[in-house]
This record gives sequence, structure tokens and C-alpha cells, in this order.
Amino acid sequence: MTYESYIFDLDGTLLDTLGDLAASCNYALRVHGLPERTVEEVRRFVGNGVRKLMERAVPEGCPQAQFDEVYAAFRRHYLDHSLDTTRPYDGVPELLAELRRRGRRVAVVSNKFYAATQALVRHFFGDEVAVAIGERENIRRKPAPDTVLEALRQLGMPRETAVYIGDSDVDIDTARNCGMPCISVLWGFRDEPFLRAHGAATLVRRPEDILALG
Repeated sequence: MTYESYIFDLDGTLLDTLGDLAASCNYALRVHGLPERTVEEVRRFVGNGVRKLMERAVPEGCPQAQFDEVYAAFRRHYLDHSLDTTRPYDGVPELLAELRRRGRRVAVVSNKFYAATQALVRHFFGDEVAVAIGERENIRRKPAPDTVLEALRQLGMPRETAVYIGDSDVDIDTARNCGMPCISVLWGFRDEPFLRAHGAATLVRRPEDILALG
């Protein structure tokens, strides 16, 4: 099948954001006197949005009022430091440029909060990505289909010729809930055994391999 639209996850798929996420997570924990987390722990915590990341990072039984302060500290720090170490994965800029050259439509859909999603996509990919959607109060986040379907609406493209690309079980579930095929990438935050255990059927090891699939 020839795909006309490519809907990408952001963290762990297009961008290696783990270092900055871990740094902001640990900053927020540290300034509130809570134990910090390792980078590998943060890797396991990501995928369901930054609020869920911080819910997993704080100690069990953390009072709601304290959690709200920790979460606010994370957001403030991350908005100021989201470009410290974050970079596109090797081959991603070339993939997006080739998709554009071929006339394909590209969108990013992330569970990261909206402002950060917009800023990162604009900074690293500019005009290569036509639509970028982050977490918003009035729309359900992934794995619900809402943000992906909204991206397709903004692209003006049908679901039937679109493919979803991501690095996690949340992305597999999102594609399934949208009734779309899913390509799972192996350079992100989850490994092959984890992805296969969660239903991954099509996996790629390099960004350029995506071109061969559509």
C-alpha cells in the first residue's frame, strides 16, 4: 500500500528527548526534597504524557498538593531546558525531507504538553511537519484516537491512506484505536521484546526503512 499521510509520535520516535526529560524530572524532585530517579527509570515512565511521568516518579503516597507543586516545577524547568540535549535521531531529518519531496503529508501527535510539542517540532523540523499536536485540555490524549484524527483533519487527509509511527505500547494501542496500521521503531524508548509482547507487527531499525514500507 502507498501511504499518503504519516503520523509520527515525537519522544523516542523523531527526537531523543530522554536526557532533558530526566533532568527536568530530577530538578522538580530535588527542589521538593524527594529522591531522584535514574535515566533508565525515567525511560520506563515516559509514554503517557508528562503528568503521568511525574506521577510515576514521585514516591508512593505523595500528597496531592505536593505533587501539584512538583509537576508545576517540572513544566517550568522543561519549557526552559527542552533543547539542552534533545536531538533528532540519526536519519530522521533526511526521512522527513524525503517524505516531503515525495508529496506525502506529515504530522506529529504527542502526549507531551502542547507548548513543548509545538516548540520542539518547529525548532527541529520547521516546514517538514505540517501539523503538530500536543496534549490539550479539550481532547483525549493517546491511546485515544482523538489527537490523531484531529491531525488528519488538519491535514485534510483520510484515515484510510495514513500510517502511524511510534516507539511504544501506547503508540500501538493508538494506531489500533484509530483503525490504522502501525510501524514500531526500534531506536526509541522501548526494545523489540517489549514491543512484540504488546502487539507490534511491523518493526523498523532505521528511519530510512520506513520509506520501503509505503
